[in-house]
Amino acid sequence: MAKDKTGAVMVVGAGIGGMQAALDLADSGYLVYLVEKKSAIGGTMAQLDKTFPTNDCSMCIMSPKLVECGKHLNIQILTLTEIKSVAGEEGNFHVSVIQHPRYIDIDKCIACGTCAEKCPRKVPDEYNAGLINRKAAFIRYPQAVPLKYLIDKEHCIYFEKGKCRACEKFCPADAIDFDQKEREINIDVGSIIIASGFRPYNPADNDTYQYARSPNVVTSLEFERLLSASGPYKGHLLRPSDQKEPIKIAWIQCVGSRNTHMGDKGYCSAVCCTYAIKQAMVAKEHSSEIDAAIFFIDIRTYGKDFEKFFNRAKDKMGVRFIKSRINTVSPGEEEGNLTIRYSDGVGRIIQEEFNMVVLSVGLDIPQESVELAQIMGVELNNYNFVNTKTLEPVRTTRNGIYVCGVFQGPKDIPETVMQASASAAASSELLAGQRHTLTKEKEYPAEIDVTGQEPRIGVFVCHCGTNIGGVVDVPGVTEYASRLPHVVVSDENMFTCSQDTQDKIKKRIDEYKLNRVVVASCSVRTHEPLFQDTIREAGLNPYLFTMANIRDQDSWVHQSDKEGATKKAKDLVRMSVANAAELSPLYRTKLPVIKRALVIGGGIAGMRAALSIAGQGFEVVLVELEKELGGFAKKIHKNIQGDNIQEYVTNLIEELNQNEKIQVLTETIVTDFSGTKGNFKTALTVGPSMYSREINHGALIVATGALEYRPKEFLYEKSELVKTQIELEDILSKDEQIINDWKNVVMIQCVGSRNKENPNCSRVCCQEAIKNAIAIKEINPDINIFILHRDIRTYGFLEDFYRKAREIGVHFLRYKEDEEPMVEQEQGKIWVTFKDITLQRDMKINPDQLILSTGVVSGDTKELSNILKIPQTSEHFFLEAHVKLRPVDTQSDGIFICGMAHSPRLIDETISQALAASSRACCLLSQDYIEVGGVVARVNPELCAACLICVRACPYEVPFINEDGVSEIDISKCHGCGVCAAECPAKAITLLHFEDIQILAQIDALLEAV
Repeated sequence: MAKDKTGAVMVVGAGIGGMQAALDLADSGYLVYLVEKKSAIGGTMAQLDKTFPTNDCSMCIMSPKLVECGKHLNIQILTLTEIKSVAGEEGNFHVSVIQHPRYIDIDKCIACGTCAEKCPRKVPDEYNAGLINRKAAFIRYPQAVPLKYLIDKEHCIYFEKGKCRACEKFCPADAIDFDQKEREINIDVGSIIIASGFRPYNPADNDTYQYARSPNVVTSLEFERLLSASGPYKGHLLRPSDQKEPIKIAWIQCVGSRNTHMGDKGYCSAVCCTYAIKQAMVAKEHSSEIDAAIFFIDIRTYGKDFEKFFNRAKDKMGVRFIKSRINTVSPGEEEGNLTIRYSDGVGRIIQEEFNMVVLSVGLDIPQESVELAQIMGVELNNYNFVNTKTLEPVRTTRNGIYVCGVFQGPKDIPETVMQASASAAASSELLAGQRHTLTKEKEYPAEIDVTGQEPRIGVFVCHCGTNIGGVVDVPGVTEYASRLPHVVVSDENMFTCSQDTQDKIKKRIDEYKLNRVVVASCSVRTHEPLFQDTIREAGLNPYLFTMANIRDQDSWVHQSDKEGATKKAKDLVRMSVANAAELSPLYRTKLPVIKRALVIGGGIAGMRAALSIAGQGFEVVLVELEKELGGFAKKIHKNIQGDNIQEYVTNLIEELNQNEKIQVLTETIVTDFSGTKGNFKTALTVGPSMYSREINHGALIVATGALEYRPKEFLYEKSELVKTQIELEDILSKDEQIINDWKNVVMIQCVGSRNKENPNCSRVCCQEAIKNAIAIKEINPDINIFILHRDIRTYGFLEDFYRKAREIGVHFLRYKEDEEPMVEQEQGKIWVTFKDITLQRDMKINPDQLILSTGVVSGDTKELSNILKIPQTSEHFFLEAHVKLRPVDTQSDGIFICGMAHSPRLIDETISQALAASSRACCLLSQDYIEVGGVVARVNPELCAACLICVRACPYEVPFINEDGVSEIDISKCHGCGVCAAECPAKAITLLHFEDIQILAQIDALLEAV
């Protein structure tokens, strides 16, 4: 008899990918062991200053995830821990781990920092990339989770010489324990997720850039630390050699990437172009006088809105982009400066001197990850990344072990987060029968009754690194807040969202008997739930809390006026304190979750999401507008890796039709939508008979796909010699012999992309062109193929195919953005004229076929967007809740997006995103109930005149006239937007938490300064 599977999962690596996978699994009903070899979770993202393309503070957006992991009852964090062995099989793995001693009792440590203060030994600080020193007793970074110190045995004087122990002598908590030993722990889990991340490429391995000789040549990660408020210079951009402000900075791209000669790094690291652009922009924000120059081979801003980000840097910020591969850096004439010699693109050799050089280093796999893979028994590819199949992107070669993040392949943060959720979905499918068998439910203390109490308000003002503290006088605002009515304590914090500050807030609530809390920091959109949960853990009602947004509404928009920003911050804090004094407790009601999902769209994304949700144990209704499933993938025969896409689509359709938990409705449109997460109702019109049907469901996934751009240019549909790449692929699959009659083929890239009408990159076109070019060459090696491009964007392992195409004789010719090729027809022939940038000469080719690499445009989803009340981008792709950390969630809880409905992407990325959406949906469906209410509208029936204004005004169609003839609002459907309260002429509707007395108190407080 087969043994029952274990309802626990081990996640190895606690960077952003590991944390996301752990949170998804824990929220879906599984016990998670989060294993991290370092002393704190957070990974590389914790070292970043800002994140592209929004330039959000990295720590600000990640801190809620850190705290959530640290507080989650069903996540056991094992730091300083490494995998020793893995035995067993999927569903029943037996893992032995080694936990190294911290030499500080984690239960006693109060993170006061005395041990570090008294420690006499200084060593390079790894967190700050060795730019400054730390002590042998240290904490990895200020917001670390767990926020516990440790002693570095390799550098501790006591372990070297048997004496010192200053930390032990002065520790007020008696937490130092030099007798701690290495522990071996045996853990049973049903599945394992590898999320061990990467290490930045070390340019000292092949030092042609003066990296080991000049302190002013830094890696991109070192530059992040130079920019950071918690870095060596506290957020002031200074060059390391003399702490002077740099005036000229150069970025050199592809250091440790796209190079088969130095270290066999033939792949593109996928992130370097965009992070270099981000760093150049942030540097210019520090000082507009900085001359920032980026030396590149191809600019690869292929992600959602990344091209807009690139254009902003180039056109508005004045960042210089110079196409030249730099192989060496020389010392400059002025002390500390560096000289770069390059070709300017028109044949001239330029020599330019810079104050600093930043090396945009690639993503490398460290030896310890290679050894981890050997222990796990999973195969690696030729670059030492985990070997996965293109159509199963998170599944390793060992059943039950999955992978996510950079160890699977180079990728950025949103792709890592998506893949983390995807690996969680795969694990959940495997262990669906063991959900909730090992988990615990969170219990809160009894709520403190504040009825009749005078307000006792605590104010917590955040520096947010330099986001706020670099503009606003935070100590001055904190002192000002302490003098406001009802304020009994006012504190300032570097990062109020960090774990230590959450603990501090709870202590202050107890110590000062606080009954209201005000946090002056960033946005309620991202951080309000975190702070509400914290004060609830201290016994306060979560609605006795408010925020003053002194970042988005103040420091970010008044960077050049520090005095004015400080004054405004005081105004905002004063208003929030006045508002807090009038707050009342609010309560929420539990409603059962409908354990069914609706998926809109029957392409690969929709089908894969539906199958995953069904595999996790829930019912699914899949609706498709067309007669047949398959979507755009029906036009694709093979991907660039050679997988048979038609066979894959056919197999997905068969799986759907055979799955008892999935109902498929084709020729179906969505006509109406209502409800809230866990309890949605969607009206459908189902063809071909066009009958009406309602679906009740708890979660919704939008996977409506996208369309191929239909060209209006380049004689398309005017000459039979002009085709799209998709049409060429169809020819290649049906009639290879026709290729033998061709002598010259021209392909034009970026047709319908990277222009005013569609400013973003369509992501798929370069690899589609290279795939077809290679296929043509394999049929007829004598054909001349010319690919006319602005940049070739074969990121990640796709670079191998770009290299192969060049090796077999495909010609890549670059044209300028403002000098597109011209196509003319003469006597049945077509002529393509363009200017080759490299040769600096006009070229004219008479091709047998002209192939257009057409872009991706959104489908006709505007009406659906209006029905679902979820926003879209200006290009009409659906908008995610947060570009980095909630890439498949929408702003409407319970609604998720995936595939090309989100943005253009490759098939393997679509599969990952579909699995991610299914994971996020199942986090909701696995709950037995959700809570509704709180900030909702309430009708006073005695004042209601049944005028119907609220009925007409509500964007969610919630109010209705009940049997008593007055307006009624269902709190389970109310979104708390307040439109009805604002429109009601009789003032019969009140929006709780935003009542007149609370708003008027804010206004009165504002007018105090007038």
